[in-house]
Amino acid sequence: MGNMNSGSNLDPDFGPPDYGIPFNVVGSNHPTQMFQFDYADESDNVPYPFGPDISIEGGPGVSSGDGHALIVNRDTCTLYEIYQAYRSPQAGSGAVFNLGSNALRPAGWTSADAAGLPIFPGLVRYDEVQAGAINHAIRFTAHATDCSYLWPARHQAGTCDPALPPMGARFRLKASFDISSYSPAAQVVLRAFQHYGLILADNGSDWYFQGSVDSSWQDGFISELKTIPASSFEAVDESSLMVSPDSGQARQAKPYTPPAPGTFQVQAPTRVLDTRPGSQVGSRGTPLGEG
Repeated sequence: MGNMNSGSNLDPDFGPPDYGIPFNVVGSNHPTQMFQFDYADESDNVPYPFGPDISIEGGPGVSSGDGHALIVNRDTCTLYEIYQAYRSPQAGSGAVFNLGSNALRPAGWTSADAAGLPIFPGLVRYDEVQAGAINHAIRFTAHATDCSYLWPARHQAGTCDPALPPMGARFRLKASFDISSYSPAAQVVLRAFQHYGLILADNGSDWYFQGSVDSSWQDGFISELKTIPASSFEAVDESSLMVSPDSGQARQAKPYTPPAPGTFQVQAPTRVLDTRPGSQVGSRGTPLGEG
Protein backbone atom coordinates (compact mmCIF):
# COMPACT_ATOMS: atom_id res chain seq x y z
CA MET A 1 0.00 0.00 0.00
CA GLY A 2 2.84 2.37 0.83
CA ASN A 3 4.21 2.06 -2.71
CA MET A 4 0.84 2.56 -4.41
CA ASN A 5 0.14 6.20 -3.54
CA SER A 6 -2.35 5.06 -0.90
CA GLY A 7 -2.98 8.67 0.15
CA SER A 8 -4.88 9.28 -3.08
CA ASN A 9 -8.43 8.50 -4.16
CA LEU A 10 -9.55 5.89 -6.64
CA ASP A 11 -9.99 7.01 -10.24
CA PRO A 12 -12.59 5.44 -12.56
CA ASP A 13 -10.82 4.94 -15.88
CA PHE A 14 -14.07 5.30 -17.84
CA GLY A 15 -16.91 7.76 -18.28
CA PRO A 16 -18.99 9.83 -20.70
CA PRO A 17 -19.26 10.00 -23.58
CA ASP A 18 -16.89 7.31 -24.87
CA TYR A 19 -14.08 6.95 -22.33
CA GLY A 20 -13.17 3.41 -21.30
CA ILE A 21 -12.62 0.03 -22.90
CA PRO A 22 -15.21 -1.02 -25.50
CA PHE A 23 -16.34 -4.60 -26.02
CA ASN A 24 -17.85 -6.25 -29.06
CA VAL A 25 -20.42 -9.04 -29.29
CA VAL A 26 -20.45 -11.08 -32.50
CA GLY A 27 -21.75 -14.37 -33.86
CA SER A 28 -19.87 -17.31 -35.31
CA ASN A 29 -20.47 -16.00 -38.82
CA HIS A 30 -18.28 -12.93 -38.20
CA PRO A 31 -15.18 -12.77 -40.45
CA THR A 32 -11.94 -13.83 -38.77
CA GLN A 33 -8.26 -13.13 -39.34
CA MET A 34 -4.89 -14.31 -38.11
CA PHE A 35 -2.49 -11.97 -36.30
CA GLN A 36 1.28 -11.85 -36.07
CA PHE A 37 1.95 -11.36 -32.35
CA ASP A 38 5.02 -9.78 -30.79
CA TYR A 39 4.62 -12.27 -27.94
CA ALA A 40 3.74 -15.19 -30.19
CA ASP A 41 5.10 -17.79 -27.76
CA GLU A 42 2.60 -16.63 -25.10
CA SER A 43 -0.34 -15.89 -27.41
CA ASP A 44 -3.14 -18.04 -28.79
CA ASN A 45 -2.39 -18.25 -32.50
CA VAL A 46 -5.91 -18.88 -33.81
CA PRO A 47 -8.29 -16.94 -36.06
CA TYR A 48 -9.83 -13.96 -34.21
CA PRO A 49 -13.18 -12.37 -35.07
CA PHE A 50 -11.98 -9.04 -36.40
CA GLY A 51 -12.62 -6.37 -38.99
CA PRO A 52 -13.37 -2.67 -39.46
CA ASP A 53 -16.57 -3.00 -37.42
CA ILE A 54 -14.68 -4.04 -34.24
CA SER A 55 -14.29 -1.21 -31.71
CA ILE A 56 -10.79 -0.77 -30.31
CA GLU A 57 -9.80 1.01 -27.09
CA GLY A 58 -8.90 4.59 -27.98
CA GLY A 59 -11.48 4.91 -30.72
CA PRO A 60 -11.17 5.34 -34.50
CA GLY A 61 -7.71 6.32 -35.64
CA VAL A 62 -5.93 5.15 -32.48
CA SER A 63 -2.26 4.53 -33.24
CA SER A 64 -0.64 4.18 -29.83
CA GLY A 65 -1.32 2.89 -26.33
CA ASP A 66 -2.84 -0.42 -25.32
CA GLY A 67 -5.46 -0.45 -28.08
CA HIS A 68 -7.32 -3.43 -26.61
CA ALA A 69 -9.93 -5.21 -28.68
CA LEU A 70 -12.36 -7.36 -26.69
CA ILE A 71 -14.67 -9.63 -28.68
CA VAL A 72 -17.25 -12.06 -27.32
CA ASN A 73 -18.63 -14.75 -29.62
CA ARG A 74 -22.18 -15.10 -28.31
CA ASP A 75 -22.72 -18.42 -30.08
CA THR A 76 -19.77 -20.21 -28.48
CA CYS A 77 -19.36 -18.16 -25.26
CA THR A 78 -15.76 -17.49 -26.22
CA LEU A 79 -13.84 -14.33 -25.35
CA TYR A 80 -11.09 -13.06 -27.66
CA GLU A 81 -8.79 -10.29 -26.42
CA ILE A 82 -6.05 -8.54 -28.39
CA TYR A 83 -3.37 -6.10 -27.21
CA GLN A 84 -2.48 -3.30 -29.67
CA ALA A 85 -5.10 -4.45 -32.16
CA TYR A 86 -4.76 -1.18 -34.08
CA ARG A 87 -1.57 -2.58 -35.62
CA SER A 88 -3.56 -5.26 -37.46
CA PRO A 89 -2.56 -7.70 -38.90
CA GLN A 90 0.20 -7.38 -36.29
CA ALA A 91 -0.50 -6.99 -32.58
CA GLY A 92 1.21 -7.23 -29.22
CA SER A 93 -0.49 -10.36 -27.90
CA GLY A 94 -3.72 -12.29 -28.07
CA ALA A 95 -5.63 -14.55 -25.70
CA VAL A 96 -8.75 -16.69 -25.97
CA PHE A 97 -10.94 -17.65 -23.00
CA ASN A 98 -13.80 -20.13 -22.76
CA LEU A 99 -16.34 -18.27 -20.62
CA GLY A 100 -17.81 -21.55 -19.44
CA SER A 101 -14.50 -22.72 -17.99
CA ASN A 102 -12.37 -21.87 -14.96
CA ALA A 103 -9.14 -22.77 -16.77
CA LEU A 104 -6.34 -20.21 -16.47
CA ARG A 105 -3.64 -19.46 -19.02
CA PRO A 106 -0.46 -21.52 -18.85
CA ALA A 107 1.80 -20.41 -16.02
CA GLY A 108 4.03 -17.56 -17.13
CA TRP A 109 1.87 -16.57 -20.11
CA THR A 110 0.64 -13.05 -20.65
CA SER A 111 -2.77 -12.22 -22.13
CA ALA A 112 -3.93 -8.87 -23.46
CA ASP A 113 -2.81 -7.44 -20.12
CA ALA A 114 0.28 -7.95 -17.99
CA ALA A 115 -1.29 -10.26 -15.39
CA GLY A 116 -2.35 -12.91 -17.90
CA LEU A 117 -5.99 -12.43 -16.87
CA PRO A 118 -8.99 -11.69 -19.10
CA ILE A 119 -9.86 -8.00 -19.24
CA PHE A 120 -13.56 -8.10 -20.06
CA PRO A 121 -14.79 -9.89 -16.89
CA GLY A 122 -13.09 -7.25 -14.72
CA LEU A 123 -14.76 -4.19 -16.26
CA VAL A 124 -17.49 -2.13 -14.59
CA ARG A 125 -20.38 -2.25 -17.07
CA TYR A 126 -23.42 0.02 -17.23
CA ASP A 127 -25.88 -2.89 -17.54
CA GLU A 128 -24.51 -4.37 -14.30
CA VAL A 129 -24.95 -1.09 -12.43
CA GLN A 130 -28.50 -0.79 -13.78
CA ALA A 131 -29.24 -4.38 -12.72
CA GLY A 132 -28.08 -3.56 -9.19
CA ALA A 133 -25.18 -6.01 -8.78
CA ILE A 134 -21.60 -6.45 -9.96
CA ASN A 135 -20.78 -10.08 -9.20
CA HIS A 136 -17.04 -10.06 -9.82
CA ALA A 137 -13.78 -8.36 -8.90
CA ILE A 138 -12.83 -5.21 -10.79
CA ARG A 139 -9.48 -4.82 -12.52
CA PHE A 140 -7.18 -1.94 -11.62
CA THR A 141 -3.62 -0.75 -12.17
CA ALA A 142 -0.58 0.36 -10.18
CA HIS A 143 2.35 2.42 -11.42
CA ALA A 144 4.94 -0.18 -10.33
CA THR A 145 4.66 -3.89 -9.61
CA ASP A 146 6.93 -6.66 -8.35
CA CYS A 147 8.39 -9.33 -10.64
CA SER A 148 5.98 -11.92 -9.23
CA TYR A 149 2.35 -12.88 -9.52
CA LEU A 150 -0.31 -14.38 -7.25
CA TRP A 151 -3.15 -16.72 -8.14
CA PRO A 152 -5.17 -16.27 -10.28
CA ALA A 153 -2.70 -14.08 -12.22
CA ARG A 154 -0.31 -15.92 -14.55
CA HIS A 155 2.26 -13.33 -15.57
CA GLN A 156 4.30 -10.41 -14.26
CA ALA A 157 5.81 -7.31 -15.84
CA GLY A 158 7.51 -5.62 -12.92
CA THR A 159 10.72 -4.81 -11.08
CA CYS A 160 12.01 -7.25 -8.49
CA ASP A 161 11.15 -5.41 -5.29
CA PRO A 162 9.07 -7.21 -2.63
CA ALA A 163 7.85 -3.81 -1.39
CA LEU A 164 5.84 -3.51 -4.61
CA PRO A 165 2.51 -5.28 -5.16
CA PRO A 166 2.53 -8.46 -7.29
CA MET A 167 0.21 -8.99 -10.22
CA GLY A 168 -3.02 -10.64 -9.07
CA ALA A 169 -2.96 -8.93 -5.66
CA ARG A 170 -6.48 -8.29 -4.39
CA PHE A 171 -7.54 -5.28 -2.36
CA ARG A 172 -10.94 -5.04 -0.69
CA LEU A 173 -12.86 -2.01 0.51
CA LYS A 174 -13.13 -2.31 4.28
CA ALA A 175 -16.51 -3.44 5.59
CA SER A 176 -16.45 -0.47 7.95
CA PHE A 177 -16.51 2.02 5.05
CA ASP A 178 -19.90 3.74 5.16
CA ILE A 179 -21.50 3.70 1.70
CA SER A 180 -24.91 5.05 2.80
CA SER A 181 -24.26 8.62 1.59
CA TYR A 182 -23.56 7.49 -1.97
CA SER A 183 -26.16 7.26 -4.73
CA PRO A 184 -27.77 3.86 -5.38
CA ALA A 185 -25.72 3.48 -8.58
CA ALA A 186 -22.43 4.22 -6.81
CA GLN A 187 -23.37 1.83 -4.00
CA VAL A 188 -23.53 -1.01 -6.55
CA VAL A 189 -19.84 -0.44 -7.30
CA LEU A 190 -18.93 0.02 -3.63
CA ARG A 191 -20.63 -3.24 -2.65
CA ALA A 192 -18.56 -5.01 -5.32
CA PHE A 193 -15.45 -3.39 -3.86
CA GLN A 194 -16.40 -4.72 -0.42
CA HIS A 195 -17.36 -8.22 -1.54
CA TYR A 196 -15.05 -9.02 -4.48
CA GLY A 197 -12.54 -6.18 -4.34
CA LEU A 198 -10.03 -4.89 -6.85
CA ILE A 199 -7.56 -7.20 -8.57
CA LEU A 200 -4.23 -5.87 -9.86
CA ALA A 201 -4.11 -6.65 -13.57
CA ASP A 202 -1.67 -4.27 -15.25
CA ASN A 203 0.85 -1.48 -14.87
CA GLY A 204 -0.60 2.03 -15.11
CA SER A 205 -1.68 4.87 -12.88
CA ASP A 206 -2.21 3.98 -9.23
CA TRP A 207 -5.77 3.02 -8.26
CA TYR A 208 -7.24 3.49 -11.73
CA PHE A 209 -10.02 0.93 -12.21
CA GLN A 210 -11.51 0.13 -15.58
CA GLY A 211 -14.99 0.16 -17.05
CA SER A 212 -16.61 -0.27 -20.43
CA VAL A 213 -17.37 2.46 -22.93
CA ASP A 214 -21.01 3.46 -22.59
CA SER A 215 -22.71 6.74 -23.51
CA SER A 216 -25.08 6.26 -20.55
CA TRP A 217 -22.41 6.94 -17.91
CA GLN A 218 -23.17 10.14 -16.00
CA ASP A 219 -20.63 12.72 -14.80
CA GLY A 220 -22.15 12.78 -11.31
CA PHE A 221 -21.75 9.02 -10.93
CA ILE A 222 -18.12 9.16 -12.05
CA SER A 223 -17.43 12.08 -9.71
CA GLU A 224 -18.77 10.08 -6.74
CA LEU A 225 -16.41 7.22 -7.51
CA LYS A 226 -13.48 9.64 -7.45
CA THR A 227 -14.08 10.40 -3.76
CA ILE A 228 -13.25 6.88 -2.49
CA PRO A 229 -9.94 6.95 -0.57
CA ALA A 230 -7.42 4.24 -1.40
CA SER A 231 -6.57 4.12 2.30
CA SER A 232 -9.99 2.51 2.91
CA PHE A 233 -8.83 -0.65 1.12
CA GLU A 234 -6.95 -3.56 2.63
CA ALA A 235 -4.87 -6.29 1.03
CA VAL A 236 -6.51 -9.73 1.11
CA ASP A 237 -4.70 -13.07 1.21
CA GLU A 238 -6.95 -15.28 -0.90
CA SER A 239 -4.55 -18.22 -1.26
CA SER A 240 -6.74 -20.48 0.90
CA LEU A 241 -9.53 -20.20 -1.68
CA MET A 242 -7.49 -21.81 -4.46
CA VAL A 243 -8.83 -25.18 -5.58
CA SER A 244 -6.09 -25.71 -8.17
CA PRO A 245 -3.23 -23.46 -9.32
CA ASP A 246 -4.38 -23.91 -12.92
CA SER A 247 -8.01 -23.04 -12.23
CA GLY A 248 -9.71 -19.79 -11.38
CA GLN A 249 -12.34 -21.64 -9.38
CA ALA A 250 -12.56 -20.34 -5.81
CA ARG A 251 -13.30 -22.51 -2.80
CA GLN A 252 -16.49 -21.24 -1.20
CA ALA A 253 -16.24 -20.22 2.45
CA LYS A 254 -19.74 -21.42 3.29
CA PRO A 255 -21.95 -23.83 1.36
CA TYR A 256 -25.13 -22.48 -0.12
CA THR A 257 -28.30 -23.30 1.83
CA PRO A 258 -31.53 -23.15 -0.18
CA PRO A 259 -34.27 -20.99 1.35
CA ALA A 260 -37.20 -22.66 3.08
CA PRO A 261 -40.31 -23.15 0.92
CA GLY A 262 -42.26 -19.96 0.59
CA THR A 263 -39.32 -17.77 1.63
CA PHE A 264 -38.73 -14.73 -0.55
CA GLN A 265 -35.33 -14.76 -2.22
CA VAL A 266 -33.64 -12.09 -4.31
CA GLN A 267 -32.30 -13.68 -7.47
CA ALA A 268 -28.99 -12.64 -9.02
CA PRO A 269 -29.61 -10.51 -12.12
CA THR A 270 -29.14 -12.00 -15.56
CA ARG A 271 -25.77 -10.82 -16.89
CA VAL A 272 -26.16 -9.20 -20.28
CA LEU A 273 -23.12 -8.27 -22.31
CA ASP A 274 -24.99 -6.45 -25.04
CA THR A 275 -28.51 -5.06 -24.91
CA ARG A 276 -29.27 -5.50 -28.60
CA PRO A 277 -31.76 -8.25 -29.52
CA GLY A 278 -30.16 -11.67 -29.57
CA SER A 279 -26.96 -10.49 -27.92
CA GLN A 280 -27.23 -12.02 -24.47
CA VAL A 281 -24.44 -14.27 -23.28
CA GLY A 282 -23.45 -15.48 -19.85
CA SER A 283 -20.04 -14.83 -18.29
CA ARG A 284 -19.78 -17.47 -15.57
CA GLY A 285 -16.60 -19.32 -14.84
CA THR A 286 -14.21 -16.38 -14.91
CA PRO A 287 -11.31 -16.20 -12.44
CA LEU A 288 -12.55 -12.84 -11.20
CA GLY A 289 -15.97 -13.83 -9.93
CA GLU A 290 -17.58 -16.44 -7.76
CA GLY A 291 -16.10 -19.31 -9.78
